Order: sequence, then structure tokens, then C-alpha cells
Amino acid sequence: MTYLLLAATVTPSEQNFSREAGRETAMAKDILGEAGLHFDELNKLRVLDPEVTQQTIELKEECKDFVDKIGQFQKIVGGLIELVDQLAKEAENEKMKAIGARNLLKSIAKQREAQQQQLQALIAEKKMQLERNSAVTLL
Repeated sequence: MTYLLLAATVTPSEQNFSREAGRETAMAKDILGEAGLHFDELNKLRVLDPEVTQQTIELKEECKDFVDKIGQFQKIVGGLIELVDQLAKEAENEKMKAIGARNLLKSIAKQREAQQQQLQALIAEKKMQLERNSAVTLL
């Protein structure tokens, strides 16, 4: 950025014309202002209006704060996503355990039915054997 500095020296005889000089300075500032040049608080010539410069600085700070808050938000959301993923895995594991337990119960029920049928067949066989033995003893 290039700065243009204006320097002026005041002699004692020119001090009498301070009112006129003040008007001339104001006029010079107006003319420079129209040309897009402004004086800052240190009386340095600037291309940007001091208010615009201040607003730019404030906007820059607000943007930095916004970016920091977005970073924090991303960290929080990342943690939340990890937590939800972990809970989803745990839920899936519990679901698999429940399916396994249900299948085990079904297989146990089928085993009991098969065992019951075997026992009923054994009972029927024993009854027939008893009837034969009873018939043989009656003869």
C-alpha cells in the first residue's frame, strides 16, 4: 500500500492568516475527499475513508470469531457423529444377540417337539409290547 504524505511549514507571518488557512485546509480536505483520499487520526493521507477502514477491521474480527465458532461447532458435531455411530454399532450388536437368542429358543422348542415325539413313539411301542405280553400270558 502506498501512502502519500503532505508536509507544510508555517512561518510566523502566515500564522496571522490562520482563519484563511483553516478554510483552505477544509477545502483541501473536501477536494481530497472527493478524489477518494482521506486523512486519518495521525493526519496521514489514506486511500480509504477512516470509517470504512474501521468497519473493515471490525468485519475482519467478526469473521475471525465466526470461523472460530464454526470450528468449535464442527468439533462438537464430529463428537456427536462418533457417539451416534458407536450407539448404532451397540444397537446392531444387541439386535444380533436378540436374533440369536430367538433362534436358539426356536431350536430348543423343535428339539423338545422331536423328543416328545420320540417318547410318544416309545410309549406306543411299550404299550404294544405290553399288549403282546398280556395276550401271551392269557393264552
